[in-house]
Amino acid sequence: MTSVSNPRVICLGGGHGLAATLSAVRKITSEITAIVTVADNGGSSGRLREEFPIFPPGDLRMALAALCGDDQWGRSWADILQYRFTSDGPLDGHAVGNLLLAALWDRDKDPVEGLDRVAQLLKVVGRVLPMASVPLDIEATFEDAGTEHHVRGQVQVATAHGKLKSLHLVPENPTALPAALTAISEAQWITVGPGSWFSSVLPHFLVREQLDALVKSSGKKIIILNLDSHPDANADEFAGYTPIEHLEMLREYAPTMRVDHVLVDQYELGDSQRLQLLVESFGGDLHVADLRKSPGSLHHDVEKLFSVLSHIMGQSLVG
Repeated sequence: MTSVSNPRVICLGGGHGLAATLSAVRKITSEITAIVTVADNGGSSGRLREEFPIFPPGDLRMALAALCGDDQWGRSWADILQYRFTSDGPLDGHAVGNLLLAALWDRDKDPVEGLDRVAQLLKVVGRVLPMASVPLDIEATFEDAGTEHHVRGQVQVATAHGKLKSLHLVPENPTALPAALTAISEAQWITVGPGSWFSSVLPHFLVREQLDALVKSSGKKIIILNLDSHPDANADEFAGYTPIEHLEMLREYAPTMRVDHVLVDQYELGDSQRLQLLVESFGGDLHVADLRKSPGSLHHDVEKLFSVLSHIMGQSLVG
């Protein structure tokens, strides 16, 4: 049973950003559904996709681990799933959880059933679902120094430089999962981000059925902005887009979706007056807070996220 003290929350995203949000939200409610991007083509996930026609398991694995049971059994199995082999052979770099999900999907074919089985093993709080019924690729066109260039693949899109001109999924209009659409329609709160804006966040709005469900949902929407607006030549993914630019991109791909709350780190404000007006144009409130793990970190602190989200959702701050 859900209530004001145990709200139904949907979390959209992928990778480490979604894992941080899930780790914070699970302190607020047990009624969580994570809807995860499924276009990763790098690392262990990319290698498994080359061999098997399956979803990239990495982001789904991280979401499952973030929601594992809060006891020795759940935490120990989550640690095992996150463990990566180190060798000079073909297993090098593979996460145990990726191999387990690949095995279940190869044997049973039903990806949701496989995710649910691993969730049972980890005593997961809530549920983890892919954002589409089929594995996806991402294509994008960027303009850099007056020249347009086209890239394909999550890794290539996430690391590309230049101004984003267009973003597409392959296949272009994938079918959403009925379970995900139902969860969105019943949600009281919906969080979006943080994460790679092009490869983990915006793709959720390129699944037409899911976008329609998000627009129609009465759930309050919370956008959690990134901590990486300053370019860093050493970063794995290209940074340099400001919170304003991120929200303008969101408006381009989800023009009719209302946003109720936007979270931004206190050091990422930039043009605060313009940002405030932009958030208000979405129909939302801007929340400014210290959200970093440490000064200069590009990762959100789970306890700080929990504190802000708990306040927004009207929860009492507990453990």
